[in-house]
This record gives sequence, structure tokens and C-alpha cells, in this order.
Amino acid sequence: MALVYKDSVNSKNSDNSDQYFMEQAFNLAQQAEKINEIPVGAVVVYQGRIIAEGFNQSILHNDPSAHAEMLAIRQAGKYLNNYRLLDCTLYVTLEPCPMCAGLLVHSRIKRLVYASPDLKTGAAGSAFNLVCNEQLNHQIVVTGGVLREQCSQLLSSFFKRRRAEKKNKKLKSKRFIN
Repeated sequence: MALVYKDSVNSKNSDNSDQYFMEQAFNLAQQAEKINEIPVGAVVVYQGRIIAEGFNQSILHNDPSAHAEMLAIRQAGKYLNNYRLLDCTLYVTLEPCPMCAGLLVHSRIKRLVYASPDLKTGAAGSAFNLVCNEQLNHQIVVTGGVLREQCSQLLSSFFKRRRAEKKNKKLKSKRFIN
């Protein structure tokens, strides 16, 4: 079940479009996984169309800010020729971190839809709540949990595989030393 903050629209049509756009973000997350990046994907939607997209590329570019949300928001700003994304929705497969949540507030994005909560660093209500903080000059309508199981499974599988790879590498280096 999707968690909804503020006055998000809950019509059947909105649910269907949320699912569709999250599926597009999920496809991007799978691209990230193929290049051994943390599998997170994001799309920005304006007037019912995807105008920007991104997937994690921090490792590829040696850039800690190359998160899916950051790349998609930058692309959307260029597309709209504006640093304000007033009537846009961001769909992302993992709840944004504080860096990305701050970007969303500054860009004045209207709505955030995410799949999986991030209990350690999520800044849309799980660990922190930067996107709906009354002390800030902009609050975002947030919907969480769209395609949660599918996106959470992709992330879990990725980290399980990475832990196994690190363990195997450690075991091999021990055998070589002994």
C-alpha cells in the first residue's frame, strides 16, 4: 500500500500513471545495475510526459552527486530552460537522500513519488523529512510505496551480490597470503 503525505491525488487514473512512470524509473534502475551501480532510477514528468531521466552513476563518473535524482533534475531544468520545476513530478525507485531532497526543495518540484523507503538515509519521511518540512520555503506532495516490492527486491539482490563478491575477494586474498 502506498503511503501518501499532504493532499496527493488518489484517483484511479493517477494510480495507473504513477505505476507506469515508476516502471520507467525501474527500467533505468536496471540499467544502473548492469554497470554495477546501486540500482536507482528516476524520471521527471511534466504535463503527462517524461522530460528527463537518470540512473545512479556515482561510481562510473567518480562523482558522489551523480545520483539518479540529481541527473534527472539537471536534465529537466535544461529541457524547461528553468531552474524551477514547478509543475513537475519526480518518480524514483528509492526514497531520496538528504542531498537529493534538498535539490527537490530548491527546484520547487511539485510532487515526489518513490518506491522503496530508505530507513537509514531517506529524507522524505523515513529517516528525515526535508521535503515536507514547514521550516523550509517549499513543501512537496509525497507518495511512497509505488512498486515497492519490485524495487526493494532489486536493491536487496544487488547488495546481497555485492556482499558476496567482497567476501569472496577477501577469502581469495587470504588464500594467496597463506
